[in-house]
Amino acid sequence: MIKRREWIIILLALLIASGFAYLRQASAAPGSGPFHFGFKKSVGGALPSIKEEGFQSILQQHGAIFLGDTTQRELYLTFDNGYENGYTPGILDVLKAKGVPAIFFVTGHYVKDKPELVKRMVAEGHLVGNHSWSHPDMSVISSSQIGAELAKVKNAVAELTDQKEMTFLRPPRGIFNDRVLAVSKEQGYTSVFWSVAYRDWEPSAQRGWKYAYDNVMAQLHPGAVILLHAVSKDNADALGRIIDAAREKGYTFKPLTELASKTY
Repeated sequence: MIKRREWIIILLALLIASGFAYLRQASAAPGSGPFHFGFKKSVGGALPSIKEEGFQSILQQHGAIFLGDTTQRELYLTFDNGYENGYTPGILDVLKAKGVPAIFFVTGHYVKDKPELVKRMVAEGHLVGNHSWSHPDMSVISSSQIGAELAKVKNAVAELTDQKEMTFLRPPRGIFNDRVLAVSKEQGYTSVFWSVAYRDWEPSAQRGWKYAYDNVMAQLHPGAVILLHAVSKDNADALGRIIDAAREKGYTFKPLTELASKTY
């Protein structure tokens, strides 16, 4: 019969062995994250520094989007709608008047709080994307919780609108790792990041339409996926000017469903 002391020694040995196994696994998977999607901004039409950030291979492996065809003067307009701040109706008015498609990434709070706006997005030909139900850091919740977060948004939008399928996801706060992208892909989603963005999500730090206009226009480049937050008054006021100026430069706005080429 094994004595109590011997059991303790065996248990300690197993714990030490499992610890070494964990360390070997961690060291064998460098660059597994989590990552906060970010990059040095585009200047003068050049591409941003996404290729230098260390997570390019993970994005490529899981088919995530952050750029379109960089040989074409095409743009993809995306909005994050975590909550409503009174500007989305005006944004939709501008998009309708200009004939520009967009995708709105919504949370569960947004769907519950502003169902009429979600209906309008779909009715006017825009896509509604998944931004999770409760906006968590998905890299720290379980795979089953990720699935539940995504399913609740998809089902709520399907019940509310004519959009019965949802295939695009933007991870909350741009935080991801290999597992988040893998689970999302298994759920049928393409994860969508961006190549044009600026600090626009703080309602108390708005600086006027020209600030938004200058920030977006300075970063434009072929194949850009543009991220704007709909809570920004600056964005709402600048949107029409941005669209007009981009078109004057020869750019065309396309829906994400037409993003046929991903550049890594």
